[in-house]
Amino acid sequence: MPERAQALVTRLKLQPHPEGGHYAELYRSQATVQTARGERRGLTTIDFLLARGEHSAWHRVRSCEVWHLLEGGPLKLWLLSPDLMQLEAVVLDADKRSHVVPADWWQTAEPDGDYAYCGATVGPGFDFEDFAFGRDDAALRSAIGRLAPELHRLL
Repeated sequence: MPERAQALVTRLKLQPHPEGGHYAELYRSQATVQTARGERRGLTTIDFLLARGEHSAWHRVRSCEVWHLLEGGPLKLWLLSPDLMQLEAVVLDADKRSHVVPADWWQTAEPDGDYAYCGATVGPGFDFEDFAFGRDDAALRSAIGRLAPELHRLL
């Protein structure tokens, strides 16, 4: 891991994330909102770091997620629409520092530089009940094979 990335992991007390990379939850609101999926926290936010060679595995969140590039980068986000027809690549860098991933879109991320230190804010707040890994979804795996087979490495 690059020296600066390791320094951030240590200083911010980041832990290994199930998707890949390292994270720490910064905020989970006490206020709740009612959703079709039940009651959820209004907002959550984490610090998230990916070093060169790491990636955030293909996954889906049932809420909107805002990525903010805080340091390092660039960071490439791959996004796939819920109907598995539209694949997009978004690069966060000095010119574009944030991007909203709509609810229910599949996503994966990887740094194009030594590391990418980001904030990720989810509303309604993140709950593992609203999360799915792409490796567990046959339709997603098939769509990636059809649209961009080289992205299977990010499952």
